[in-house]
Amino acid sequence: MGVIADIETPALILDRAKLEANIARMRDRLAGLGVGLRPHVKTAKSIDVVRPVLVGQPGGITVSSVDEAVYFSQHGVNDILYAVGVAPSKLPRLIELSRQGTDISVVLDNSDAANACNRAACAAGVQLPFLIELDVDGHRSGITPESPALLNLAAAVQDMPGVRLKGVMTHAGESYNCRSEPELVAMAEQERSGAVLAAERLRRAGYECPIVSIGSTPTALFANRFDGITEVRAGVYMFMDLVMAGLGVCDISDIALGVVVSVIGHQPEKNLVIADGGWMALSRDRGTANQPIDQGYGLVCDVLGIPFTSDLIVIATNQEHAIIARRDKGPVDPLRFPVGTLLRILPNHACATGAQHGAYHVVNGANPNVEHVWARIAGSSSVHQVTHTHTI
Repeated sequence: MGVIADIETPALILDRAKLEANIARMRDRLAGLGVGLRPHVKTAKSIDVVRPVLVGQPGGITVSSVDEAVYFSQHGVNDILYAVGVAPSKLPRLIELSRQGTDISVVLDNSDAANACNRAACAAGVQLPFLIELDVDGHRSGITPESPALLNLAAAVQDMPGVRLKGVMTHAGESYNCRSEPELVAMAEQERSGAVLAAERLRRAGYECPIVSIGSTPTALFANRFDGITEVRAGVYMFMDLVMAGLGVCDISDIALGVVVSVIGHQPEKNLVIADGGWMALSRDRGTANQPIDQGYGLVCDVLGIPFTSDLIVIATNQEHAIIARRDKGPVDPLRFPVGTLLRILPNHACATGAQHGAYHVVNGANPNVEHVWARIAGSSSVHQVTHTHTI
């Protein structure tokens, strides 16, 4: 069994104790409000992370790529929502999953996509269930709940044998721009009520709408009720990150994910420490830039994940270099961070940082031992490269 000091840096680190606490928090909250969870696994990208999430849940997941759908189907998850508007080029692989027995659903918000799905499904002799994507906050794609387009789309697909209306779904992405608890509570209710309104309109018009699906980590954790909702989709809650901390969704101490880097040099006259984790390891995400506390490209901690009292952040990145400085631009003693010192950088956005890596090095709290190395999907077409896990 190895230790953190043996890891070749930069490397993705996952604190299992924090992961499990975050999973339990969401599970208990939703159970208390009487709604099921369909976890979004686009951040996790690992069956080892997702297995404990599914305990006590109906068993379905949400994905954002076909690779994720294939990977999790190969690992025994057979109820999958592909929650991105489907492009025709994705249909052959999605339909193949359906033919293999996976209950794969897609999302649509226009008749052109519906026609493409219908043609491809009919040619393959299958039927693709779908959810209508709703826009409840002007943040992204979808049909507004009160729009005539909602019923028009339902009518258009009624005579398409290759597709079947299964319900509605939405994601309140604008919740990431909320700046207070009352704003988050209000956004959660806006998300819920919009989805329920769309479902009620469909039902009154004679269309079945068994599924009403909503979700984001902030709204899931701040909603006061889920009346009329059948499932909640959330994903980053498993790991948390600096954006979530900046929203007040979690504390810094709840962040389970980090990148371990090594100090490789100094610029004493500029009060800088240089480490080997650039944007290829951290990502270029600057999600905290517009929050009250800008965390640069990541908050710098000791190797066990404890932030320094001198408040160090990554102020800039090159491809392989992290430029570290004090937030107040004050002096940094290079003798405190000799070459080879291991640091852990907490990410702005767990999804973006995780996507830079092919595996998690799993630790448990303050224990320096690495318990496991859990493989994860990395990149856009790596599903065939990552099909097993390792224990060290």
